Amino acid sequence: MPVHRLNHAVLYVRDVERSVAFYREALGFDVVMGMRGAAFLQAPGSTNDHDLGLFQIGEDAAPSQAGRTSVGLYHLAWEVDTLEDLEHISAKLAELGALVGASDHGTTKALYAKDPDGLEFEVSWLVPASLLTAETLAARAGIRPLDLSADKKRYGAQTRGGVGVSIPA
Repeated sequence: MPVHRLNHAVLYVRDVERSVAFYREALGFDVVMGMRGAAFLQAPGSTNDHDLGLFQIGEDAAPSQAGRTSVGLYHLAWEVDTLEDLEHISAKLAELGALVGASDHGTTKALYAKDPDGLEFEVSWLVPASLLTAETLAARAGIRPLDLSADKKRYGAQTRGGVGVSIPA
């Protein structure tokens, strides 16, 4: 049986209330269920029961060493519908001091940020299949700086991303 998609992710965090506040403000997530030391959040427009689970392990928890001194998850990637959405989230992440990078991967336009515990995540817009060109496909081999203004002119600020790629056409 093939896997269709990621349904949710679960993160261990130092302070669940602080993390909930961050994901609500940064990405617009809503709490769908909470209990002592845990919360389950849903992304706007999601049909999942929840997209993100947060489990509190306390302020004394050491930072994640994944990718530095141990194996582990590098990041999660959340997908947005439009380049205008990506631009709005870029501004919000910058305002929160969470934005750590922005890259053009040819077929994917990506922001990179860190949550209050230093856990990295990506927010991306995928070029729709109908707009893929030999140039955008070749650009996947490298990483360029993200230029949202140029991409909005090229693809349209309101063009729905991922159609025919991550979203059925």
